[in-house]
Amino acid sequence: MTKVAFSTEYWIEALNGSHRREDFSCGVEALDNYLQKQMAQDRDRGTAAPFVLTSDGVNIAGFYTLSALSILNQELPTRFGKKLPSRSPIGVTLLGRMAVDLKLQGKHLGTLLLMHALHLSLENSRQIASWAVVLDAKEGVRDFYRKHQFKDFHEQPGRMFLPMKTIEKMFE
Repeated sequence: MTKVAFSTEYWIEALNGSHRREDFSCGVEALDNYLQKQMAQDRDRGTAAPFVLTSDGVNIAGFYTLSALSILNQELPTRFGKKLPSRSPIGVTLLGRMAVDLKLQGKHLGTLLLMHALHLSLENSRQIASWAVVLDAKEGVRDFYRKHQFKDFHEQPGRMFLPMKTIEKMFE
């Protein structure tokens, strides 16, 4: 995958060996540890596709991961689930982890990462069906995702989704 430029300052590209993972800190130990110790392994095993935001091709300003997931109709609010298969799993894209370095928080880079993840998920859904982007939001960031139109799952605190049809309208 080639890098995708968003400004003269930052671009997003797939994680590779030239990225300095050890200098990243977002203030959440679990996310820092994931980036520094686990992310490359998940990429190599094919369990997550990690992408990094960088301004120099070396230092990481932020990151996110995507992977495949399936959900059941019954997990969704009724108004969404009634138009979907009731007995078969529904393919979705999981936005697994996302973070921005502490030094750069407050500069809307989280929104930039999210929009890239949503656009890439939409493009991929045209080749391999995916009904929505799903994520598990921690308490402090749910409002961020709600601001970007994510909806809560039925009876699953923190699990949220954004249908591909909504994402498609965002990029029209």
